[in-house]
Amino acid sequence: MAGHQHRPSCAGRIREHAAAEGWEHQETVASIIRCCGVSRLRAHRLARGWTLRGAVDQYRVLAQNVSGAARLDEDQLRLWETDPKRSPRIQTIDLLCRLYRTNAQGLGLAGDYHEQPPETVPVVDQGDHAAPHFLQGLAPFRAEMDVTTGPLDRLVEDARRSVDRTLARATVTQAQLDLLDERMLWLRHQYIFTAPIPMLSLLLSEMEEVHALATERQPAAVQTRLSEMTALLATLVADALMKLGKLRQSRAWYATATTAADDSGNVELRARVRAQAAMLPYYYGLLESAVTLAREARLICRNRPTATSVLAAAAEARALARLGDAKGAEHAIHRARSDFEHCDQGADDDAFAFPERRLLLYLSGTYTYLGRNRQARQVQRQALGLYPDEGGIDPALLRLEEAICLAQDRSLTEACQLAAVTYLEVPEQHRTPILGARARHVISVLPPAMRSARAARELGQVLEQPAGR
Repeated sequence: MAGHQHRPSCAGRIREHAAAEGWEHQETVASIIRCCGVSRLRAHRLARGWTLRGAVDQYRVLAQNVSGAARLDEDQLRLWETDPKRSPRIQTIDLLCRLYRTNAQGLGLAGDYHEQPPETVPVVDQGDHAAPHFLQGLAPFRAEMDVTTGPLDRLVEDARRSVDRTLARATVTQAQLDLLDERMLWLRHQYIFTAPIPMLSLLLSEMEEVHALATERQPAAVQTRLSEMTALLATLVADALMKLGKLRQSRAWYATATTAADDSGNVELRARVRAQAAMLPYYYGLLESAVTLAREARLICRNRPTATSVLAAAAEARALARLGDAKGAEHAIHRARSDFEHCDQGADDDAFAFPERRLLLYLSGTYTYLGRNRQARQVQRQALGLYPDEGGIDPALLRLEEAICLAQDRSLTEACQLAAVTYLEVPEQHRTPILGARARHVISVLPPAMRSARAARELGQVLEQPAGR
């Protein structure tokens, strides 16, 4: 990451120099590519001084009257800018060409196989000797600037300069925030497949940097984005701690995430943190608390179908099913399915998305505790088919719920053997207390007379084995 720290000042300085020298836009783009090592698509955005959010807003204005235009958000645009393997559809490329007033080749979204000599682009002089060039035009005004006026005028001028100096102390540029956002997106992808302990190290390291920036005086818009990043990181830290069975610390980090999300004012994020936090009482605490958090998240969404509203409704359904409220669970299932059909679920490999396989995971738990084992097994098989070979712990949770269904059907030996095999097949670094808790639940749903049977005892012995055995 250290190699990218020069980019923000580089692009900004090139824009300033280009404006002063009257460069053509394409010259500015080419110079940013050379200096900053970014893609052509990103260089066009930086040449205009747009943030990711600003570019997306401009795109949406263009797309309003285009039938079938693809939706675009900051995460998607960032992926297209940084990952050469990901490319937008042809219609979207056309809109991006209109947005940046160039062609697909100019955006790096089409091949070019002509033999051409290298571009000759003016290089920005970044040395100190460039300063006089920019200051030459100020000479005629210096006499007026140096005129000494009365005490009140000096007081006014001193106050203005003091305020300007304070405002100038902001330590984060928009381009730096874009780079931080890229790292946030990378962490969201890594979280799906990385074990909790190594993931915590990455998250806490990133949190330290974001916290250091947030403690400095920043403009309101920058502070808002830093609060959003803090909420995102704190939520993932809390979830990792929950998987490790560190409940007190997890609860405290969820509280931190809630505070940061509320501070940001981002409605979607405020709801998301609460919906995620509902998992802690679902697995380890009071089910009523899980229902309360899920409903609070759903209310914050204000009936808008989003990935978060689907998560909230699905989490509520699962908790209500365990509480025995079949009617409430059915209503919540209907709400989750309806919102799912009308929202952008996000990418499969994003921890803050809610793709179909995660919805099916929640429905599996709901149907299992409603005693509808046939439906539960159906969605379990469907969900398992959507996970890659390295799917984190979710596939194991689905198989453990299948074992719970077998236990409810009084298939004692089969249930306990499936739970034991599932638990032992999970790689050691992923074999966390949350899996142990779900495996023990297979025993707890058995009738008391069956809990002392040999298969149940053997499962208990497997779960008591120390890590690595």
